[in-house]
Amino acid sequence: MKPISIVIITYNEEENIRRCLESIKDIADEIVVLDSISTDKTKQICGEFNLRFIEQPFLGYVKQKNLGLQMATHEYVLSLDADEALDETLKKNILAEKENNFPFDTYQMNRLSSFCGQWMRHGSWYPDKKIRLFNKNKATWSGLDIHEKIVAETGSGKKHLQGDILHYTYETVEEIILKTNHFTNIQVKSMFNAGKRSNAFKLLVNPLIAFIWGYFIKLGFLDGYNGFIIARFASYSTLIKYAKLMHMQKKQTQGRPIPGKDFGDDV
Repeated sequence: MKPISIVIITYNEEENIRRCLESIKDIADEIVVLDSISTDKTKQICGEFNLRFIEQPFLGYVKQKNLGLQMATHEYVLSLDADEALDETLKKNILAEKENNFPFDTYQMNRLSSFCGQWMRHGSWYPDKKIRLFNKNKATWSGLDIHEKIVAETGSGKKHLQGDILHYTYETVEEIILKTNHFTNIQVKSMFNAGKRSNAFKLLVNPLIAFIWGYFIKLGFLDGYNGFIIARFASYSTLIKYAKLMHMQKKQTQGRPIPGKDFGDDV
């Protein structure tokens, strides 16, 4: 039976980390928490579990998660965020693959997110398929920050596991407003540095497409009032993302300073 390392990145996650750790403690052979110098009780709570707690100033989501892979001692790694947990079905299926010595290189699973206390089972938020369990010698984190993803070697085998990663997101509308601004700041910097650019067409059309996709095509309306709110915020975040990117382009054209790459800088 091949062992499994579970890697979690954290920053001020005292409200979430215990739930995450409780959900994985029975399937993990090793737990690595890579913490971005939390100032709350994250470290104290982690001290109650059998794990390695490593402090590292935040490098960006892609770099931080890849550093976590380097810290893992086992070949197969399950990567989670602190606000996530495994449901019982997913745990059962991960254990089954473990007992079978992980015959596939990567494993995909659905992520089910909550909003204001409701599990969002339709729209752009579900099934939100993610590769989170993988052979670290054949896959790595890549892509843009906020939308980072696992990229595997060509020819790597993949299997979809039944069950859900439970993602505990926003408890209030106020929270999604604040975090949308924060996360789009990070995303826009990553997009700009990757050479992506905005224009009037993207600014006008892409937000509309985001709403139609989530609310109508992906059946977000079946989630009721909160389904409408999520679709509207998908449209809103798309709008401000491309507006901020256009603002950065204008700064560059005018020879004005461009915001740095540091975590938390404002656009």
